[in-house]
Order: sequence, then structure tokens, then C-alpha cells
Amino acid sequence: MSDGKATAVAHANIAFVKYWGNRDAGLRLPCNSSLSMNLSAATTTTTVHFDNQLPDDRVEIVGVEQHGPARARVVAHLDRVRALAGISTRACVRSHNSFPMGTGIASSASAFAALSLAATAAAGLSLGERELSALARLGSGSAARSVPGGFVEWTAGESHETSYAYSIAPPDHWDLRDVVAVVSHAPKQVGSTDGHAAALTSPYFPTRLALLPDRHARVRQAILERDLETLGPLIEEEAISLHVIALTSRPPIFYWLPATLELMQAVPAWRREGLPVYFTLDAGPNVHLICTAADAPAVEARLRAMAAVADVLINAPGGPASLVRDA
Repeated sequence: MSDGKATAVAHANIAFVKYWGNRDAGLRLPCNSSLSMNLSAATTTTTVHFDNQLPDDRVEIVGVEQHGPARARVVAHLDRVRALAGISTRACVRSHNSFPMGTGIASSASAFAALSLAATAAAGLSLGERELSALARLGSGSAARSVPGGFVEWTAGESHETSYAYSIAPPDHWDLRDVVAVVSHAPKQVGSTDGHAAALTSPYFPTRLALLPDRHARVRQAILERDLETLGPLIEEEAISLHVIALTSRPPIFYWLPATLELMQAVPAWRREGLPVYFTLDAGPNVHLICTAADAPAVEARLRAMAAVADVLINAPGGPASLVRDA
């Protein structure tokens, strides 16, 4: 090929049933299926330009050229795309986010979903959603869930081809809001890839896996029935379960900050006062508060009144990864 270029946008997602731990680390085959919601305002925009004049791949994130592990991870994904397309052309990758990276807001999910779509399109490939989701999973497991839109289920599968995500309901199915309380912009000290490996060392990991099929089924049904009263306690239980595994891994992983715990204690108190809001967390200190659109302004106001909260990000259910005009 001579000169292929494409730009894609993908949304981060918040997991209601978490992905934590792999059965196959190389293929990123998860130990359990998971459920999530795409986040409308948390996006990654990535441009991939395959250019015969380039002697090597160039990776820029937020205008900064990357070296070391970050670059290597992107190049490895480009190699997967090149293998599919039967090309050897080097590429320039430019990417930026609308939200803080590496802080537990699934930046790798949106990043590798956007990279997968932009790179395959630039290479002249046209993959179906299932194939694209499976490809994105190889770069970052949760990226599989950022390819489809709305409310998404990632089936664990038994092989590369059978581990992919799909929508169980479109973005307009339920007018939920994810109000993210940002308590830290600092990158977390233990990345999710290392966390997945450590998860299997927790003595409580088998117990979590045994409980997940029933919890997964109830969360799925609550989403389909738009039942926040049922969904809320389940997602709080699930978030705490993930962090119990992290805290009891060898060595233990501490993602919470004092502000994280302050928020986790505040949310039940707000419910007792009549505000129906629930929390969840991914692998990081920032807290996602789930409520209806009607209650989001009240939730935002309470968060902005807290000294521990540095910023507030409000998300509706987001759409699928999509191609846009070249940047």
C-alpha cells in the first residue's frame, strides 16, 4: 500500500461487572465475562497514517513522542494489524484523550479500541464488530467492550475468536449518568496488566469467581429492566469485590486514596437523605457515581462541594467506536 490514513474515536467504559484476572495472559482471555457502559464524554481520538517514507513507527500521545513500554505496546498492536493486512509499512500514530489517563477511567480501553479501528481502516481492512472487538482485546482486555456501543457484554470465551463484546442495549436504552469524581490525576502505580496477573495470587480469587455467574445475571437483568434500585447495590458489591482481590494479592495493591474512601462512605449517606446514587470503581482511586439523568445535577453539586474532589466528569451512555474525518 502507498499511503493510508484514518482517524477513529472510541469511548472509555465503566464496568458494572469487572474484568480482573486472565486465564490466558497472552490472548487476554478473561477469567469471567463482564458488563459495562460506554462513557459519552470520555473519549480517545487516534489517527494512524501508514507511510512508506517512515523508517520506523512513531507514536505520539498528547503531542509527546513515546518510547519504552508505551510505544512497544502500540507497535505490537500495529504488527497485528500489519499481519492481517499483509503489509510491512511503518506508521505514525497520534492519540489524545478527553480525560485523565492511567487513573482508573479505562483509558487503555478507549485507546486500543480507537487504535484498532483507525489502524485497520488505514490498512485497508474492513472488520466486523465482533472481529474488531476481539482484535482490540489483544491490546487491552477492556478495549473489547469499547468497540460496541451503549451497554455492553464481553463474553469470556474459550479462544481468541470466541472472546469478544457486543451490545445488549443501545445508548438510548437507559438515561443513566456516570458522574466521575476525580480525586487524583496521577497515573496509578500498578497498571491493570500487572493487576490482572497479581489477581490470581489472592486467596479470595476463587470465591469471587464462584459468586460472579449469579451476580452477572442479576446485573444484566437490572440493566435490561432499567432497575437502578437493583443495579446499584450489585455494582457497589462488585466494585468492593475487585478491590478485595487487589488488596489481598501478593504483593497487595492499594488503589484507594483517603478521598476514595471518603466518597464511598458519603454515597450511602446521600441515599439515606433521599438521593438515589451508587458508586463503582475500576482499578484506580477515582470514583464513578451512577444515577439517573434527573439526579445528576444534585450529585455533581455535592461532589463539587467536597474539598477532596479535584474535578467532575459527567457521562451519558456512549456510542460505538467510529471513524471520523482525518485529524
